[in-house]
Amino acid sequence: MCGIVGKINFSGEPVEKSLLKRMTDSIVYRGPDDEGFYSAPYIGLGQRRLSIIDLRSAAAPPLSNEDGSVWVVFNGEIYNFKDLRSELIEKGHRFRTATDTEVIVHLYEEYGVECLHRMRGMFAFAVWDVNKKMLFAARDRVGKKPFVYAKTPSSFVFGSEIKTVTADPTIRRTPDYSALDSYLRWQYVPSPRTAFAGISKLPPGHYLTCDAEGNLHVCQYWAPPCSTKTTLPEEEIQQELLRILRESVRLRMVADVPIGAFLSGGIDSGTMVALMAMESSVPIKTFSIGFDEEKFNELPFARMLAERYGTEHHEFTVRPSAADVLPLLVRHYNEPFADPSALPTYYVSKMTRQHVTVALSGDGGDENFAGYAHYRKVMQWAKLDGMPVALRRAIFNSADALLRGFLHVNAVAKMSKAFRMASAQLPERYRQYLSILKDQEKDYLYTDHFRQLVNESLPAQAIRDLPWREDMDSMDWMMRHDQSHYLPDCLMVKTDIASMANSLEVRCPFLDHHMIEFSATIPSDMMIDGNGGKAILKSAVKDLLPEAILRKPKTGFGVPVSKWFRGDLAPFLKDVLLSDSARKRELFHQGHVQRMVEEQLSGTRDWGNRLWAFLVLELWFREFID
Repeated sequence: MCGIVGKINFSGEPVEKSLLKRMTDSIVYRGPDDEGFYSAPYIGLGQRRLSIIDLRSAAAPPLSNEDGSVWVVFNGEIYNFKDLRSELIEKGHRFRTATDTEVIVHLYEEYGVECLHRMRGMFAFAVWDVNKKMLFAARDRVGKKPFVYAKTPSSFVFGSEIKTVTADPTIRRTPDYSALDSYLRWQYVPSPRTAFAGISKLPPGHYLTCDAEGNLHVCQYWAPPCSTKTTLPEEEIQQELLRILRESVRLRMVADVPIGAFLSGGIDSGTMVALMAMESSVPIKTFSIGFDEEKFNELPFARMLAERYGTEHHEFTVRPSAADVLPLLVRHYNEPFADPSALPTYYVSKMTRQHVTVALSGDGGDENFAGYAHYRKVMQWAKLDGMPVALRRAIFNSADALLRGFLHVNAVAKMSKAFRMASAQLPERYRQYLSILKDQEKDYLYTDHFRQLVNESLPAQAIRDLPWREDMDSMDWMMRHDQSHYLPDCLMVKTDIASMANSLEVRCPFLDHHMIEFSATIPSDMMIDGNGGKAILKSAVKDLLPEAILRKPKTGFGVPVSKWFRGDLAPFLKDVLLSDSARKRELFHQGHVQRMVEEQLSGTRDWGNRLWAFLVLELWFREFID
């Protein structure tokens, strides 16, 4: 795992090494083991390296082909690199290292941009083609590795994080208020926007080309599939599911450094540990996070799994004082990110890195096998869909309009949400259910000044819509929606930033694209039964896990922020959100914010997730804008 940077000067001047050094210095934690640079007419590339495969300094990127006409910087892992390497050697390519990085160089030589379809892994890379004077950059299918960029009239600048791009003095740090409006709705900034005007994310499953004259093209090469459903017997489906998953785990255990696993105590991470134990001749190292609050604590289940598979087990309990690291996390995330589970993810990564360099994670199981409870909750509203949509909108929108003056009352707010869910169709219904700050809450929280800033920003790019028809399987559509948006823009960002802040590589077998493509062929009625989601997965792994784990309700990776705000974090919450600096920004009506804080502290209403989003936003302004 690494951090990459680069720049194209359209004037033809080589990029100064001092600039590349400044860019890589901003992300040393992504690659503490080594660094390398390449500068030539038009181009400059740089990389920090976390050595995982072929630990020699001679293997440090940037790497080139035999004649120096193709150069690459690379962040990630190509899990099938050994097979690809053998194939390329047979075609006459010569290798100087044993890395997967060098495979990309020769794969591009052989296949051009089509090389992406041959890669099985997580990656963000940039290839400079000297002869074509063209940059080819790509991001993996589900966005496990980040790639951000900015194009100006004179240059194209890119890197693994926003701070690498803003290290270039020609790139300004100006808020994109339309993106901040999206952040307040979703708790993250959806790609391709970032919180900074003029800086973009390359979406997952996309590549770009930029030539020396500044011609930039962004193209999609993969998307979560909408597949024909298999007619195989359920037992055969389970066997194939387990085969692909075992293969995915085995491929991700290849490393020249110590390897371990995150163990939450749930089905996904428990399955990872079970399959790893089968592949390993030595005890697996496992790492778990817990809380003092019983509702959020899964440590007893994690211990159950650790004992069953004889792992070398480590634990850490997250308490309110752990939030002291929040300003540091804001700095690492580069833009506002309000998923509170960033805290335990950071601490489990920190603990894990003290023992290993690579960890496997169970991320992706919920999106592949309908593990989220909200899938069923949203589908319950489909009972109203027998009524014509025009009639539903007329009835429930009118009822909702009568409540607008009273939305600050909790009971009224719940009624308004119900009316909006009833009047909607699946796409808007699902997005409304997932949103953090609801539209009706924005109505009374946003100041006229903030609304003007949002409207004056570049037109908001709508979330990349998935095709939808009324005859579509609703469960399939929701899972694909999460695979396209929530998974790459929230979960993968959380995992990448929290782990890389601690120089730890995290690998996710459930997110192997073979696994995603196979799960898309499984009929959705095999995903959910009377005990909840993941029915087919539970059946497939029932011999690997204790019955107590298979039967327990889904816990998730929640954080008791609402309780913390009423206790140890109350002074911090008030000091930040009710400060003069927050008031002077004039983004929110402070009277409403103060009322939310007071209701949270008194326990009369739970505003925990909204207040956390406001808190992170204010800290972001202080860190990057003020």
